[in-house]
Amino acid sequence: MAKYLAQIIVMGVQVVGRAFARALRQEFAASRAAADARGRAGHQSAAASNLSGLSLQEAQQILNVSKLSPEEIQKNYEHLFKVNDKSVGGSFYLQSKVVRAKERLEEELRIQAQEENVSYDRKRHLEPVKILTSWNVQQQTNNNNTYTGPWGPGLS
Repeated sequence: MAKYLAQIIVMGVQVVGRAFARALRQEFAASRAAADARGRAGHQSAAASNLSGLSLQEAQQILNVSKLSPEEIQKNYEHLFKVNDKSVGGSFYLQSKVVRAKERLEEELRIQAQEENVSYDRKRHLEPVKILTSWNVQQQTNNNNTYTGPWGPGLS
């Protein structure tokens, strides 16, 4: 009787262990897929949010802008900065939030402009520019066709 009970317990532990291992592998795969998706989409924007402490939505709410227009951002920033000036009874805390919101939105505009340039370059199929180092130039200008390594003639 004890023998059968021990076998049942061992089999049960094996089944639960296999199910746990399978669930763990699936969770790791899902986590890796989610991390890859986050890495491809908006990774610079997320970094900007972490750096400034504000999300894009928070910054838009603070400056009361719906779309990213540099003129509208600047106009609302100037108004809110003046209204919250400490000399007219405003709050330094709110004024600093307005400044951080403007910085966050300007960073987002910079990221969008950079992404537009990259996508434009991809459309034109531009080849990467070869960077000429002193070693490349030395190789190209070597007239007597002997190997000239990075540390001079005959040294490699």
